[in-house]
Amino acid sequence: MSTTPPTSLHPRLPSPLQAVEDSRFNRHGVHLTLKRDDLIHPDLPGNKYRKLALNLAAATAADHPALLTFGGAYSNHLRATAAAGRLLGIPTIGIVRGDELAERPLNPSLARCTADGMRLHFIDRSTYRQKADPDTLAAILRTTGTENPYVIPEGGSNSLAVQGCTALGEELRGRTDVAAVACGTGGTLAGLAAGLAPDQRALGIPVLKGGFLGPEIRALQERTFGAPTSNWQLDDRFHCGGYARTTPELTAFADDFEDRHGLPVERVYVAKLLYALTALSEEGVFPPGTTVTAVITATDKTPGEAQSSTSR
Repeated sequence: MSTTPPTSLHPRLPSPLQAVEDSRFNRHGVHLTLKRDDLIHPDLPGNKYRKLALNLAAATAADHPALLTFGGAYSNHLRATAAAGRLLGIPTIGIVRGDELAERPLNPSLARCTADGMRLHFIDRSTYRQKADPDTLAAILRTTGTENPYVIPEGGSNSLAVQGCTALGEELRGRTDVAAVACGTGGTLAGLAAGLAPDQRALGIPVLKGGFLGPEIRALQERTFGAPTSNWQLDDRFHCGGYARTTPELTAFADDFEDRHGLPVERVYVAKLLYALTALSEEGVFPPGTTVTAVITATDKTPGEAQSSTSR
């Protein structure tokens, strides 16, 4: 089976690396750079392209009739999958967590999915939690009326996605000491860490509370590479109460970062990542002379997205 990414998507790779002059880092002798993965593709920014590319190749090579995936009502992953389907001419199906009546009229995120041709199927939260169970998944698939779709997990994190994200680490070899990324399902960090050189480290900033990501990332690396790597860690202090939750302090920080550097700061993932790195620099976590790279996975600020506290 081919695992060559579709060339028709025309991604911008490697993504640019941008130096940032910020006094909050400079005064501690820390150099901040931004890995602008948000510029890889206008419809599949950042880790969305890296996680989907090999899955798209596998789906087309096996001639699956459609792509099927999962997400909440404000899911970036659903939007990216819908866009990929439109670009490649592949039908897409989105299994959405929640009550359809509660989501009507569709929010801008789901409206974008349908505009790109995605068929939406809403399921209750109890069933959604059991979607990995084979019998439950089979029942969900039957409701779509499509036989043998290519199933991509929530957030896109599977072994092919992790393999796709190793290129992110490889692009940063010799260019940073610490590569940091905001984490939802952990697939990007799992691949990033595996792609780095032995003298580099990866740092994950979870945007959900619960402390469950460590075992999931190790399991992803075991399934993909045979064993977990030892060059990554998580800091769980910066989720601000949970997914898409925010605080006045985080909002003020993101606004200030935008004013300082002219970079739109996506609020669900990127704001928490940059806030965490600034706090860690102030805490003296990074020794003087350290280069820290923040992986910018998105700049999109879809209206209403930051108000959801349950989607990912």
